[in-house]
Amino acid sequence: MDETITPAERVRIGLSGWGDHDDIYEKGTKAGEKLGMYGNVFPIVEMDNSFYATPSPERMEKWAAQTPDSFGFVVKAYQGMTGHARGKSPYPDSKTMFQAFRESAEVLRQAGKLSAVLFQYPPWFDCERKHVDILRRTREWMDGFPLALEFRHQSWFAGEMREKTLAFMKEEGWIHTVCDEPQAGEGSVPLVLEATRADVSLVRLHGRNTAGWHSSGQPNWREVRYLYRYSDEELEEWKEHIGKLLEKTRECWVIFNNNSGGDAADNAIQLMDMLGMKTPEKPPGQLSLFGEGEL
Repeated sequence: MDETITPAERVRIGLSGWGDHDDIYEKGTKAGEKLGMYGNVFPIVEMDNSFYATPSPERMEKWAAQTPDSFGFVVKAYQGMTGHARGKSPYPDSKTMFQAFRESAEVLRQAGKLSAVLFQYPPWFDCERKHVDILRRTREWMDGFPLALEFRHQSWFAGEMREKTLAFMKEEGWIHTVCDEPQAGEGSVPLVLEATRADVSLVRLHGRNTAGWHSSGQPNWREVRYLYRYSDEELEEWKEHIGKLLEKTRECWVIFNNNSGGDAADNAIQLMDMLGMKTPEKPPGQLSLFGEGEL
């Protein structure tokens, strides 16, 4: 590894989605202009709208064209591919669904902007044989694409299964998604600071709102679940965690998903500053990217 490359140059920090972070845009910015402006602030983004519907290749081409050459997308797998979807599927069968997603993601791959496809499985996707078989099939059907894996059931990392799960991910070539989230029973996973690939690890920071984590039955559950602002002390912890991950992997991508209260962008820029990375200037019309007394 090139010792002249600093740890900060091996870290890419970004946000989940680009439409909800008003602090980084000039007032009056149109929705269609936001991704281009986002790309001037952060080098990577998690594309979360792909979870709800597979984007057309033409839309992917448009988004690729709006971002810098070095920009990266972590594309969240369509909900039907991870068992989240309910109701009638828009696809006749699973293979057709995966093929449509492949054609969509291929546009970003050809443009050199596909960082990974993120497969986040639901809390009921526990550690058992049939689910391991699903992961193997998914890996096969998505052959040739960089894939990141995130669990939401603690059984994958309980006891002796922790090492077996990590070994499986290494064998299958999955990028381990390290999660920071509330420890709220079976439907959450512990912090596992391990890499399963030598090239990269993905970190997703969901916040630590324990009371809101199991709020799926509420009409506004998404707003409640991810309502959290990381403190300076917690971000300092993550600075150390990232250092440990970089001992095991060449790059670390960090995505802030604590979007509900508008905290993700501020927290991301705080962490960039702590790591000695260049931070963006405030956009015209915004008083500050940080609250009073944050710096």
